[in-house]
Amino acid sequence: MTESSALDPEDRKIVTLARSARARNGVPEGAAVRDETGRTYVAGSVELASLRLSALRTAVAMAVASGARSLEAAAVVSDAEGVPAEDLAAVADLGGAGTPVLLAGADGVVRETVSAG
Repeated sequence: MTESSALDPEDRKIVTLARSARARNGVPEGAAVRDETGRTYVAGSVELASLRLSALRTAVAMAVASGARSLEAAAVVSDAEGVPAEDLAAVADLGGAGTPVLLAGADGVVRETVSAG
């Protein structure tokens, strides 16, 4: 586990944004990604009758729709034990296999950092 204060300031920012999205929207997950220019994209999980997307896949889709060409990092705030393979694949599609994905709990403490690929 990594206290958020021990993280790089830019990584701490995306964890905070992901945590805020989760709390603000009352959804099971919040996520944020940072693109190659430093812009961030924040999303919560989407659960409609006809559409279900994780917060991370939604954030990646927002980045793509906004013209991002690559990702530097991603963060997910969730009670899940790990990051699903589908989410890692979405990050890898845009950022490459080495893109770090931080998984944090609701308290903002990073429990795990994995590579997208």
